This record gives sequence, C-alpha cells and structure tokens, in this order.
Amino acid sequence: MASSALARDMEEKLTIRTLKVPAHPDQEAPSIYVSGQVVTTLRLENEVNPAKTKFLAWEGRFETPLVGGKKVVLEPLRDLDDGEALPLIVTLVDGTEFTFLVKPKSREDWGWIDYQVNVFKDHDSYNAVLSSLYDSLNRERDLREENERFKKEENSVDHAYAILLANGQVKKTPFRRVRFWRSKNEDMDTRVEVFEGPGKAAVVIHLKNTYYGEPWRLDGAYLTRDLTSYTARPFALRMDRNEIAPGQSGKIAVVVDKSAFQTDHGQLADLALQLFRGDGLLQVAVAMDHTLIRQ
Repeated sequence: MASSALARDMEEKLTIRTLKVPAHPDQEAPSIYVSGQVVTTLRLENEVNPAKTKFLAWEGRFETPLVGGKKVVLEPLRDLDDGEALPLIVTLVDGTEFTFLVKPKSREDWGWIDYQVNVFKDHDSYNAVLSSLYDSLNRERDLREENERFKKEENSVDHAYAILLANGQVKKTPFRRVRFWRSKNEDMDTRVEVFEGPGKAAVVIHLKNTYYGEPWRLDGAYLTRDLTSYTARPFALRMDRNEIAPGQSGKIAVVVDKSAFQTDHGQLADLALQLFRGDGLLQVAVAMDHTLIRQ
C-alpha cells in the first residue's frame, strides 16, 4: 500500500463542447481547460489570422501552438499548476478578436479536459445551434448510459456484497480476511483489510480524516494490471458516506469478481487497486493477488 500523494496516470475525461463567447467585450474571458501532453483544439467559425493570434507566457509550458485555417491547437508539456491562467488572444481574418484563459482541469467533480472547443460568436447561426444540439444529445446519451450502469450495479451480487462490507457486516458475506495493515500520515489515518472469497476478492479501506481543513472526497478508483487505463478492469464499489469531514471516519468497500483477474488467455493475473482523492492525487494503492480467489 502507498498512502503518499502521487500524480494520477489514468484516462481523463476528455470533452468536446460548444462555447458561445460573450457578446459584451467587458465580460469575463471564457476558460479553456487543458492537461499535460493532451492536445486541445479550438475550432472557430472563420479563418484565423496567425500574425495577430497571441498566446502569452506559453514558452516552457506548451509545445509551439499551431495556428492555421479555422483552428488553434494547444499541447501542454506538463500539467499547469493550480491557479495558473494563461491569456490566449485569437484574431480572425475579419478582425474579430476572442480572449480566452487557458487553465488546468478543475479538481471538482465536474472537472474535464477540453479535447475540442467549437467557438461561436453568432449564437443563432446554423452551425452554433447544430453544435449545441450535438452537445445536448451527447450529454443525454452519457446520462442514459450512466443510469443503465447504476441499475446493473445495484442489482449485481458484487454490489450487494460491497454494501454489506461497507456497513461492517462481513459475517453476512462469504469473504475471509487474510491481510490487514495500517498507515498514518499528516492528514489521514488509513487501515486496509484484504479478503479472499469463493470466486471473488474484496478490499475494505477505513479512512479517518485527521486534516482539519477541507473534507476528504473520492475523485476516482481504478483497478488495473499495470497502473494504466489500458488494462482497467470492472469492480463494485460502495462508500458509507460521500465525503469525510475533518475528524470523521469513513469506509470504502471494493468487490472484484474472478473474471476481472482473467487474461484473454484465461489465466489469472494480479491486479492493483488505486484510489484518488479530490485533488487528483493518489491516496491508497492496494495489491490484489490472484490467489485471493478461492476455488
């Protein structure tokens, strides 16, 4: 287990969105959210004037911006620091000027990375309306898929076991604890229980927030073979509370089916469970050996 804060190397939420710029020049410049080594493209309505398009203070932070046609392409060399906001001034050949603030992805739950931003000044143009319609359809599809996933999870055996484990009802499950350890740092007291079971394995993580500042929140959980998104495997997760306030304790239970341990050739492989806290840094990593699966 590692409880130190490490940078996340997982698949991010890449978004294609429509941006209708403010009609009044005194309004706050809209934000563009970027991430290290991820290309972000701004797609404008008309041709861009490269000579009058300026990206301030990008040297050392970005690859050389690509400006041409109706597009501006940005690629950060690394993640921007929290609070950084680099001005980007885009001028079209007809003299229209747009100002944006290029920022790091927000750490809040709604945070995303802009993969493509379709920029419109004429909010009622055919392309602007069509782009907004596509945005709405994509959001509706994502919500529908998420609702279907939640329904399947709620009705699954693994999810039911995770609920019991998170509620401290281990005796009502087929799991048997085989490992336990504890770790402390300046802001979290962590206890980890690893369970074996017939055709399944489980982990229960107990967290006590000893940092008297912001509440602790879960940003994401990932189960992989090699700590990359390419080998991500399914699992059931249950928390006994949405956030852990300073001084409070909470539990996170994870149940993994045997099928998640199986490779394409039917062999069993070891997995690693990673939990990231609200600021995107690694909170806990747990090795899940395939021998946890009892026949």
